[in-house]
Amino acid sequence: MENYIAELMTLAQTCDCGNHHHPIPIERIKIGNSDYKELAAYVECKGFKHAVIIADENTYQAAGKSLSEILKETGINISLSIIKPDENNDVVADEQSLVQALLDIPLDTEIIIAVGAGTLHDIARFCSTKMKLPFISVPTAPSVDGFTSMGAPLIVKGVKTTFQMSAPIAVFADLSVLKASPRKMVAAGFGDMLAKFTSLADWKFGHLVMGEPYCPLVAAITREALDSCVEKVNLIAAADEEGIQILIESLIKSGLAMLIFGQSHPASGGEHHLSHYWEMDFLKRKRSAVLHGAKVGVSTVLLAEVYKEQFLPLLSESIRLGSIQDSLINEDLQDNIKEIMKVYQEIPAPEHLKNLLTATGGEIMPEQLGIDEQLVAASLSGAHTLRNRYTALKFMNVAVESSPLLRR
Repeated sequence: MENYIAELMTLAQTCDCGNHHHPIPIERIKIGNSDYKELAAYVECKGFKHAVIIADENTYQAAGKSLSEILKETGINISLSIIKPDENNDVVADEQSLVQALLDIPLDTEIIIAVGAGTLHDIARFCSTKMKLPFISVPTAPSVDGFTSMGAPLIVKGVKTTFQMSAPIAVFADLSVLKASPRKMVAAGFGDMLAKFTSLADWKFGHLVMGEPYCPLVAAITREALDSCVEKVNLIAAADEEGIQILIESLIKSGLAMLIFGQSHPASGGEHHLSHYWEMDFLKRKRSAVLHGAKVGVSTVLLAEVYKEQFLPLLSESIRLGSIQDSLINEDLQDNIKEIMKVYQEIPAPEHLKNLLTATGGEIMPEQLGIDEQLVAASLSGAHTLRNRYTALKFMNVAVESSPLLRR
């Protein structure tokens, strides 16, 4: 995908959206088989002699062990940081895991290698930034779109917050390892991509209504990655090599889009805010974690239904009544009402989204994840406060709160 990176940078340089486009610091992205020998050659070529692998017990067995042996054969000194699970046997990116990783990394380390899925990459990304060391991404499952991004969602004092950290200098994804990952992680990756239907709509809404920064190029990159997954859902569901390659490439492209834009807007809207709310509730109750992609897949279905059955009628009614207190927002809503309506009408029907998720083995209802009606209701009224983004979910809550007419 090196040519793809060069193509993106050329497009970014000619984009006239007015936003700053961040350079892509990733030197290599290799997706194929026997990639770990190429990784070792890359590390040797860079002149690194001391590396640390950050993994957990499962990802170490899946890829870290063989990678470690290959690196040692190349003459690289290897240290390990095997992140310990919490009391629920979950590996989470919280203060304990971050401190463990920092303590495990020797002072002579020159390169960090993240071996795992999203959580382990977030831990490695944090350590990379704080220790001013480069890191290499080694995905072991096609489960999230954060492998190439700068954002690191971390749990600090029980609150899920995304911090802008470092992008990897290289990505090596071995298809044989990805194909062998649990099917639930493949479904989670597909769910994370499906979430772009609502995140892209919310991003455009925030731009049209509140003037939040927006880039058509980044939106197009994200949408192209999303469409690739939807078009090839049967191949992904079959978990054959072509389907897995399409999924991991789409997840990486989504991450590159966020990297260019410098923020997670294109890939994270109201559906992610719902997911974060649910995750924080699970943490407070000391319940076992649920895969990120599984949560956002379910929240995308939920939000698609809410937006079509409640938001669009509410939007029409609020404009008719002129009920929004902020005159600027009201004016922008009226000026862009047709485009806003079109954006949300184009989100696929909830039943279609359910069928896509079901095909990959993903969950489609909150209760399948242990999320009850009370938590769903609480998240729909409170999740919009977790991020400073003007999504349709936030509009629904703000509009109703500000208008006695709409509360009726």
